[in-house]
Amino acid sequence: MPIDIKHQDLQSLRIDRSAKSGKTGGGETPVWAKRYIIIGISVVVVLSLSALLYRLFASDVPEVEVARAVAENSDIGGIVLSASGYIVAHHKINVNSKVTGRVAWIGVEKGDKVKEGQILVRLENQEFLAQYQQAKGAVESTRARLSQLEHGSRPEEVQQAQHNLDEARATLANDRLTLSRTKDLVAQGVFSRQALDDATAKFESSQQRVHSLEQGYQLSKIGPRQEEIDRAHGDLAEAQGRADFAKAQLDATIIRAPVNGTILERTAEKGELITAQFASSAEGGPQGSVVSLADLTDLQVELDIAQDDFSKLSRNQKGVVTVDAFPDRKYDGVIAEISPEANRQKATVQVKVQIQNPDEYLRPEMNATVKFLANEVKTTNSQPSGVVVPTTAVRDHNGKKVVFLAFNGKALMRDVQVKSQRSGGLLVQGLNGGESVITTAPQDLKDGQKIKIKGQS
Repeated sequence: MPIDIKHQDLQSLRIDRSAKSGKTGGGETPVWAKRYIIIGISVVVVLSLSALLYRLFASDVPEVEVARAVAENSDIGGIVLSASGYIVAHHKINVNSKVTGRVAWIGVEKGDKVKEGQILVRLENQEFLAQYQQAKGAVESTRARLSQLEHGSRPEEVQQAQHNLDEARATLANDRLTLSRTKDLVAQGVFSRQALDDATAKFESSQQRVHSLEQGYQLSKIGPRQEEIDRAHGDLAEAQGRADFAKAQLDATIIRAPVNGTILERTAEKGELITAQFASSAEGGPQGSVVSLADLTDLQVELDIAQDDFSKLSRNQKGVVTVDAFPDRKYDGVIAEISPEANRQKATVQVKVQIQNPDEYLRPEMNATVKFLANEVKTTNSQPSGVVVPTTAVRDHNGKKVVFLAFNGKALMRDVQVKSQRSGGLLVQGLNGGESVITTAPQDLKDGQKIKIKGQS
């Protein structure tokens, strides 16, 4: 195919872009495109100016934090101080073992109510029982010996001593005759000198035996010496003491409840070693106690009172106790204990309030609040006693106490009267409750000034 024909074919395949272009013959931008460009630039400029103006004017609106004022209904009059603390048992008892042994049986669970003297735990007692039996046998042996000494010789023994003495005297009389006869025969030359010596020795021996038997006969009639009886008494007392100790050790293998109360904690299990001397915190090591219990009808509230407020309280001062778990229940309380020393680190003084009418709702370690009363006057109707607001919400303004409320984007100032302190702030009058009080704001905040609440758009 000729080159010219190919060139013509390629030219016929080229796309003609001039037909679809919006340009005029001179290459200028169409009018409609210029309008779109101007409109876009205008929108960007307006948005930029709006943002700039918003930032300029919004910079004068302070950002604040608010909290809700809570109305307090109370039938309590003359509250001088409100403080929070924890309920504690007046006397918490950790029940330990007097002896070292392994737990054979434990019969209580956490929360069980027990009576004084009730068996809580039994320890293995085989070795203690054997020691007691041994000591008891020694007591019986010593007591028998003492009884023998105290009763002296039996009549049969005295009679036997008498018979032995009579026999010895008869033998002595015979030996005396034999000696006399032997002397005569020796003098006549019938017996030798040796026969006289033998008769003399036998006679003297009989004399000594008679003397010895006479002493024994007298002793059998008189009985043992008083010193021997006293010594036997001492031996018996010593043996009895050992037996009593062994019995006490045996009895200590049965652990009983010392008072009426409720089991707060069970710290030992069957098979664990309980020690009276040392304990280990390691798993499987010897335990120092088996259970802890307390009388839940004898409860107190433990409080740490700031030293600045301590002057408002005194011993036997009354108050009303409430707990967070049951806020509608109220209990009478009275200050039973004031610590003789302050806590220097916390700048507080510990005070314990005795709860006079506890019930089954109260538990140790519960959060509790005590409202201390200045007197015993109580109103008969339940009226709002004020509104509790955070301490930071109350300000000084021209010698008055005021708070700022957040309402419709503005700060509204209200005069208030501070009545007393509460654990959650201050009890004031002048509000109805439910208002949004400003807690954090600039110091120069003014009445009616626009505000923005933090966290809200």
